[in-house]
Amino acid sequence: MASATAGGVPSVPPAPKSRKSVTGTRKTVAALFLLPALVLLGALVVYPIGYSVVRSFYDQSGDGLAGFDNYEALFTDEGIRTALKNNVIWVVFAPTVATALGLIFAVLTERVRWGTAFKLVVFMPMAISMLAAGIIFRLVYDQDPDKGVANAVWVGVHDTFAQASAFPKAHPGRESPLQAAGGGAFVTKSPVRAGEVVNLPLVGVAPDQMPGDAKNAAAAKPEPDKITGTTWQDFTRGKGVGRLNEVDASELGYAGMRIEAVKDGRVVETATAGDDGTFTLSAKADGAQLRLPPSNFKEPYNGLDWLGPSLVTPAIIGAYIWMWAGFAMVLIAAGLAGVPRELLEAARVDGANEWQVFRRVTVPLLAPVLAVVTVTLMINVLKIFDLVFIIAPGSSQDDANVLALELYRKGFSENQPGIASAIAVFLLLLVIPVMWFNVRRLRREVRR
Repeated sequence: MASATAGGVPSVPPAPKSRKSVTGTRKTVAALFLLPALVLLGALVVYPIGYSVVRSFYDQSGDGLAGFDNYEALFTDEGIRTALKNNVIWVVFAPTVATALGLIFAVLTERVRWGTAFKLVVFMPMAISMLAAGIIFRLVYDQDPDKGVANAVWVGVHDTFAQASAFPKAHPGRESPLQAAGGGAFVTKSPVRAGEVVNLPLVGVAPDQMPGDAKNAAAAKPEPDKITGTTWQDFTRGKGVGRLNEVDASELGYAGMRIEAVKDGRVVETATAGDDGTFTLSAKADGAQLRLPPSNFKEPYNGLDWLGPSLVTPAIIGAYIWMWAGFAMVLIAAGLAGVPRELLEAARVDGANEWQVFRRVTVPLLAPVLAVVTVTLMINVLKIFDLVFIIAPGSSQDDANVLALELYRKGFSENQPGIASAIAVFLLLLVIPVMWFNVRRLRREVRR
């Protein structure tokens, strides 16, 4: 409070003296505390960026200026163009699918008792390094169904509906009554007659490749007005053992072999060999040639070539989603925990079903969280390198190429540091707008 003087004019008390800090002014203290961080920032971020920008204008030797030739190569070099196209595919699909799965997992596990355990399992891949995940999925996508889990499942499903032949390499031996008919089929050299016994011997299947439940072949017996015969593996172990084109006691029948009677180019009757390889055709087959169709010798289905040129990028994206869907789920679940339950209950009271509540209430309220998760994953996939480098085999690495991998190849394998620096600068320019959008959205959320 101001005090009055003798003349009635109020007097202002003197301002208290400012206490001077022992270490100096506040700005000096702040600078001292920030100095270590600024030194690290300059050494690890600012200097490498500046050096990369400068280096991108030099030629391969590093002595002469190349101008904008290195940047021109970004759009003319075939490998870089493929990498750019794949990066677009990554940015469009990987964050979208990972965020969508995270949203589904977060919403569905909210009401179940074992939701926490499920979230733990889904999030667990985040604890695995990219290197380990790449090695895991290199094995998962192995072409051999006995090694690769993906093809083991795929082949199992396929063979449930389309059983492969047990005799893919079978073919007629020497002096055989069968001859090739084109398309992988075999036919008898001459027509058959009713009451005749027709032997259809084949070779080419290794004994250890025969089905485990194969039974010994039996010689067919003639029947009037019918055509009988046997189809079998005409091979007996041991030199000089067994008779050519005749059924021997130790030889195995081709169970399930399909036989067609063909007359004038038309199939008039069919039969299937029994466990001992014997078959019977009616008198309709009289005068026809017997044919073993190509389906008898169809190679076993070996699954998809997951790491081939056409599927390698989607396969690697699948591995990335396996790792990062848990990250998206955890962030979205945290946002979901902050959604007012009164709004959801009010929507249900008004007659909305669960799908309408999810689409018109839950998703709009989670829009800020979904945007942050999606943008964060977009930044992450722009820099993807490890999974592509490890999972894609050398034969299809060009088809799976991305910008970060192409940067490595240009800089270290092809000794073109100028182009590699240009790719690095280009990647930085791609990441900056996405980062700016993310920071701006975060600041907007803070103000709210």
